[in-house]
Formats: sequence, C-alpha cells, structure tokens
Amino acid sequence: MMAHSGKVFIGCLVAVIFGISDSYGYTGTKVGNGGKIHGRVILKGPVPEHRAFPIVLYPFGSYCKKISNGEGLILLKEFNVDLDGGLQDAVVAVQGVTKGKRFRSKKNQFVAINCMFHPADVPEDKQFELHAGRLTHVHPLVSIMRNHRRVSVVNKDPVLHGGQIYQPETGHRVLSFPVPVSGGKFGGTIHLGKGKKIVQMICPMHEFMQSWGWIVDNPYFAKTQKGGGYLIDDLLPGKYKVTAWHPHLKPIEKEFTILEGRTVSIDFEFDPTQVVRPLYETQEHFRIPPESDPFQDLEGCEDPFCVKRD
Repeated sequence: MMAHSGKVFIGCLVAVIFGISDSYGYTGTKVGNGGKIHGRVILKGPVPEHRAFPIVLYPFGSYCKKISNGEGLILLKEFNVDLDGGLQDAVVAVQGVTKGKRFRSKKNQFVAINCMFHPADVPEDKQFELHAGRLTHVHPLVSIMRNHRRVSVVNKDPVLHGGQIYQPETGHRVLSFPVPVSGGKFGGTIHLGKGKKIVQMICPMHEFMQSWGWIVDNPYFAKTQKGGGYLIDDLLPGKYKVTAWHPHLKPIEKEFTILEGRTVSIDFEFDPTQVVRPLYETQEHFRIPPESDPFQDLEGCEDPFCVKRD
C-alpha cells in the first residue's frame, strides 16, 4: 500500500493565508483601482475514470463504508467535470508577484472523519452529495496552503490514522505524524525548498485518504469550484504570468497585462489524454482509462510544477 519516501502519494492540505509580508518578500498594501482576471478551466475530452480501492484490503475497512459505492469499493473521483467541461479543483495562480493586496488569514486545520481528511471548517453534511438517490462522498481533492506553516489533524473516527506528507516534485517525504483516536490535534510544520509548489498527505493505513495541496507565496490565486470558473482581483497594473494546475495534468502557463481598473479574460483548456501519473500508479482498471496508451509519456514531466514520475 505504501512506498518508500522516493515515491509519490497524494496529500491533503488546506489554505493557510497569512499577514502583511512573508518570508518570500511579498508586501501587502492597499490596492485602489486594481485589475482582475477571470475565466474558466476546461477539460476537453473524455473524463478519466475514478480510481478504485477495495475496502477489504485496508485495516478496519468496515468503518469506511460511508464513503464507499455500496459495492465494496471506495472510488476516488479525481476529475470533477460538469456537462460543459468545466473542471473543478484546478488552481489558477499568478506567479512572481511581490506587492499587492494583503493575504487573508485562515488556519490550517483538518479532521479525519469517515476515513477521509477534511478541512475542519467543512461540516459533515457538506461532504456528501445526492446522486441517483444515494449519497456520494465528495473527496477534498485540492487545497491551497503556505510554506513554513503548521498542519494539524483531529481524528473523529474510532480507528487509528496517520499523516505522511510528501513533496512530489522531488519525491521526498517531508513530514510524518500519528493521528490517534484521542480528540487532540496532531501534526507538524512543513518546510519545503524555495520554489516548490506541491505537497501531499496520505494515511499510511488507508491509501484512499488522499488529496493535493498547492503552495502560494502571494494572495493572487483561485481554486475552481463547480463549473470551472475563477476570479482573481485587485492586481496592480503590470505584466504577469499565470499558471493553471491540476494534480494529474501538465500545468499551463500564460502571460497577460493588467491595466488599472480593467478586467482580462483568460481560459485554460486541459487535454485529458495527457494525464500525468507516476508509473507505479498505473492500474488495469480505473487509474488510467482503457483508451489511453499506458506506455505513453511515462518518462517524466519536464515542465515547472510537475510530479516526479521516475
């Protein structure tokens, strides 16, 4: 189920957005008539199948039945796409900004409940949706976070969990901690190398307890919700680069210019045939769809902010 620290597993982290200036030299200030960028992130093509995890293979799997499909499988839905191709859980982030609006403040706290890590401020009734007359679990795929900040988890399940956090651009584990049944907060502080953007956390006993985290060093970012739309506001006039990122797709980068009080429209279109996964994650069913060539593009992603795959 688990691999050594050179392997990549998926992580779970939530937004931590901080004060007026930070260790990267960002300076928060009042922005008057700033500009905006908005648009949609689209997945154009067939939606990849869910990943499947038989609950009988995991310790205390019977406690995880609430997030299963009722047929003994937990399906990790990693591509949430609406009928028009709008992609949920993509991060759109402006790169290299050193001055602008102030960071908002939010604590980096989680609960382990129903065998899944969830942000502590998401109530349990918001963790499920009704589809075809039955409750379906909504996996928290992507969160936004800051470097050098503490992560804490409270275990609300009656079974032992754990947190193992990885930095997939290098393939290294950066933090490991137990999450016992105690009602207390357990965790630690993450320290990543400068410029690293991706973090991951997984329970070492339950591989399906996983999600991704994207690190920001300025407050000009958005995470797409249902429909794939995003908005980033209060940008000072200037030329910028913006990156659209999803855990299993190659990032897309575009350049744009902001004028005072103006709005720029930028859409991003991902190709689902270019799914980026480590070789060890290939699986005959569910992990890579049958129409894909399992031997195509497995040498590694060379672009910035890609997952190490060797």
